[in-house]
Amino acid sequence: MCMIQVMAIAIETKNLRKEYKVHQKEPGLVGSVKSLVNRTYKTTTAVKGIDLSIQEGELVGFIGPNGAGKTTTLKMLSGLLHPTSGEARVLGFTPWERKKDFLLQFSLVMGQKAQLWWDLPLYDSLLLQKDVYEMSNEDFEASLSELNTLLDLNEFLKVQVRKLSLGQRMRGELAAAFLYRPKILFLDEPTIGLDIVVQKKIREFIKEYNKRHNATIILTSHYLDDVRELCDRVIIIDRGEKMFDGATDDLIEKHVDHKRVALTFSTEVQKESLQSFGKIVEFEPLKAAVQVPRNETSAIASAMLAKLPIDDISIEEPSLENVVRELFTKKDYA
Repeated sequence: MCMIQVMAIAIETKNLRKEYKVHQKEPGLVGSVKSLVNRTYKTTTAVKGIDLSIQEGELVGFIGPNGAGKTTTLKMLSGLLHPTSGEARVLGFTPWERKKDFLLQFSLVMGQKAQLWWDLPLYDSLLLQKDVYEMSNEDFEASLSELNTLLDLNEFLKVQVRKLSLGQRMRGELAAAFLYRPKILFLDEPTIGLDIVVQKKIREFIKEYNKRHNATIILTSHYLDDVRELCDRVIIIDRGEKMFDGATDDLIEKHVDHKRVALTFSTEVQKESLQSFGKIVEFEPLKAAVQVPRNETSAIASAMLAKLPIDDISIEEPSLENVVRELFTKKDYA
């Protein structure tokens, strides 16, 4: 008899909404005086009734343009903001009630915000985290050893945080956030401003932590390499509304009707000889790239092989970055 494993829901929201009242002031001295007597406000809706359901152990990409409502949503899920209306449950808790048992089980990492003590060595900041989250000495040493392995902390554990490079400091921030082994992690731009090598290392760390501890992770990033490499599922938000929720591969298949055929030639070819196959997006006499309809890719590739002096050919999916850019340009999510 086969047993079907049912995954627990780690994060669930229903019609989650957040509005802000923004003071409106006319320019100049007269406007300033008027605002003292009669202040006017405009209501801005940052999040418009989002419904989410995320299972335990999922690693989900949460993406969208600036001002889409991503960070506001994460702040509500972590309890930093109260919603205007709607419901949210994270590990069975209502986040904004800020109960101790909830606070001990989640972590929020914001790439542009520091939680380390600037004048202390990194190790001392981690010791403070140990006490705040009531870790035993044994748990602290075991977790620190694991983080050393995954993030290479040893070389700068005893260096003042103010003297660390940006990449070292971000690895230290992640160590502080992951030290007490939270079950839920909200990662808001964790690789922002970092060089490619450090970005890759942090992505590897996040993936490995998720695998080892079955942690539920929501990741926002403008570096779509982060999302493509880490997340099987993507949620797109724009102007406070959820526009897409599904597999990364499904996003590409559903919203992009073309593929890219990259060609390398054994002898030089003329650009005109490629025009009948599709849209030429790159061209040099010995190599080129042609955009072709998705449902005709195989037939066109076969025709190219028969008619052109091809040394190498590869068929590529569009990058996730181009897919999302196209979505936000067209505003067509159907």
